[in-house]
Amino acid sequence: MPRTSKTEPSGGGETPTENVYTCGMDAAPLLAEVGRRLREARLEAVLIGNAAAALQGAPVTTVDFDFLFRKTSRNLAKLKAVARGLGAVIMRPYYPASDLYRVVRDDDGLQVDFMGTIHGLRSFDGVRDRATHLDIDGASIPVASLADVIKSKRAAHRPRDLAVLGILEATLEETAKSSRKAGRRRPRE
Repeated sequence: MPRTSKTEPSGGGETPTENVYTCGMDAAPLLAEVGRRLREARLEAVLIGNAAAALQGAPVTTVDFDFLFRKTSRNLAKLKAVARGLGAVIMRPYYPASDLYRVVRDDDGLQVDFMGTIHGLRSFDGVRDRATHLDIDGASIPVASLADVIKSKRAAHRPRDLAVLGILEATLEETAKSSRKAGRRRPRE
């Protein structure tokens, strides 16, 4: 919600009004909607990328959701059903050089990318097996492990991925420390 504030005069003369806009974005309703549509279409997909990292405590941002899925003709038909259910369209921005299917809804700017392959990770099954299911507003979303997100970003070697590696690695280390501490606690007698 935008907030407007005014600066106070600092003696002598008028100070112009300064507009300060602060917006909070809660992606949970959109992600839950995507999760429900995936479930309805029976399309298995795992959330990857910065959205997956953010859900695991990494202080990173993103403007879209990225999912890994098994690219088969049956799953492509299911993806079309997901897009229809979302009131969106499927685009192939890098066709034919890419396995990327971008689901876009103009009404609210929803963008969901589905990839059949990602750098550094060999199999959908492995990513799915290491994923954690998180409840987002009543929808169960499989979220790639932070270690898999890191491995993928390192292998992609794009500047924007390399820029967040340190943050993701620090988050993974902190999470591991917290888990070890929790495991060492014994109930008091």
